[in-house]
Amino acid sequence: MQILIVSRCPPYPLHLGDRLIVYHLARELSMRGHQIDLLAFYDRDEDSAGEAQAAYAYLFRTVTLMREPARSAQSYVRRLLLPATRFPEREEASWSPDMWRAIEHQRAAHRYDAALVFGGIAVYEYARALDGLSAIITPYESFSLYLKRLAAARSGDLVAQLQVGAQRWLARAYEGFMYAPYERTVVVSAQDRDELLSINARLQVEVIPNGIDLDYFKPQDEAREPATLLFTGNYEYAPNVDAALLLAREVLPAVRAQVPEAKLWLVGNAPTPEMQALASDHVIVTGRVDDVRPYLARVTVFVCPLRFGAGIKNKVLEALAMGCPVLASPLSADGIDARDGQELALAAPEAFAERAVALLRDQAMRQVLATRGRSLIETRYNWGRVAEAYEALFRKITA
Repeated sequence: MQILIVSRCPPYPLHLGDRLIVYHLARELSMRGHQIDLLAFYDRDEDSAGEAQAAYAYLFRTVTLMREPARSAQSYVRRLLLPATRFPEREEASWSPDMWRAIEHQRAAHRYDAALVFGGIAVYEYARALDGLSAIITPYESFSLYLKRLAAARSGDLVAQLQVGAQRWLARAYEGFMYAPYERTVVVSAQDRDELLSINARLQVEVIPNGIDLDYFKPQDEAREPATLLFTGNYEYAPNVDAALLLAREVLPAVRAQVPEAKLWLVGNAPTPEMQALASDHVIVTGRVDDVRPYLARVTVFVCPLRFGAGIKNKVLEALAMGCPVLASPLSADGIDARDGQELALAAPEAFAERAVALLRDQAMRQVLATRGRSLIETRYNWGRVAEAYEALFRKITA
């Protein structure tokens, strides 16, 4: 197949989790003989550097990057109030005429079998530019679900409730129409699917979870350090910051009351000043690291007490793949078919400390979780299966 990908972001660097699926899916599809052209927005200067593009250019026949355009609040409201403007029919009416022209240029140069549109608000508008071409859109997650959970997490703050409520009203309005022209909408969890269908029951929504590179993330033959907890994430993402602060301020002190030697590692990109201020001999804040595997290989338990967010949690998949025992909040396990006490341990954030202490004291249970967690990833969450699911969708929409 010849496939055109239109993406809200480039497929690299991989520590920015929304880029993982573009990179790995393109790699799998190209290995299966498909020819792929990439058109992508970028919003960081380093994304346009030659060394960044060299990390993924070999996956594509051509790569074209363009700066993501600014979109004003007035333009959002205008499209909402004037339905005829929601799907532009010419380049000058779009938020990015550059992307529109790039799509037209590629379609004139190649006979594509299908298009794959990655993202939501940034890329949905090109449905008319893709007219006549079978197209799938993958928004990853439902933004209205994210906001619904954020509102619940901010239940004691009236101002925040009003602000988030207004945002969610707008998000639901957009999610009600912006995926409608596409033949399939793909999300990574059943919870995101259910939210989208509650907004627009006519959508054809498929759930295809993310995968894991099984050769890269695999168990290591080394002893784990005792009484060590780990949380990883990109701290430019608010739910990760909330979870990190919860762990450092509330969970770890309660754990140390019963396991005095316990430590917490907070690993990942862009830790906030609040997080850095909590660093001590028992709270280690590393900042971005080139490789999270050494941390996943040495800690006692990976902990993920997310209280809001949407989509699937790559960090949980990675920990399971590494054979690291996982303790997660129910929300953190969205999209992952894992059972409490079998492949991972589940606990509500308010009960996290108690369950963490129990796991730190139960080596046999940790071994069960490590073995069964890795087995789950091997059988259900590899990128080969993800690519097969997308291939099946392509066959359906192009039949």
